[in-house]
Amino acid sequence: MAENFRDNDARERFELEVEGHTAFVTYRRSPDTITLIHTEVPPELGGKGVGSKLARATLDAVRAQGRKLTVECDFIRNLMGKHTAYNDLLAPTTRPRTPTENSARSAAAMS
Repeated sequence: MAENFRDNDARERFELEVEGHTAFVTYRRSPDTITLIHTEVPPELGGKGVGSKLARATLDAVRAQGRKLTVECDFIRNLMGKHTAYNDLLAPTTRPRTPTENSARSAAAMS
């Protein structure tokens, strides 16, 4: 599986190109932080671990840039809840929700 990860600053997103398709994480930058907004993986790449690979590459890129982050994207928030080694990247006022908190949030939204 050929892959190419990049920070597409012009489109405000991190991209992972796989098999001719592009998965991406949209973001919003401020001087010291970056907010991860949404992760999207094309259906053709579903079930291949591309979303997790993209999320980890994105978090590694944020670390390399020396930024702190806030997370609006539930996919990345869930990944960070399972891989706590990334929690040092969080801006002081944020923390990932645990899988239990996410389940409760989803159930409340369906009510």
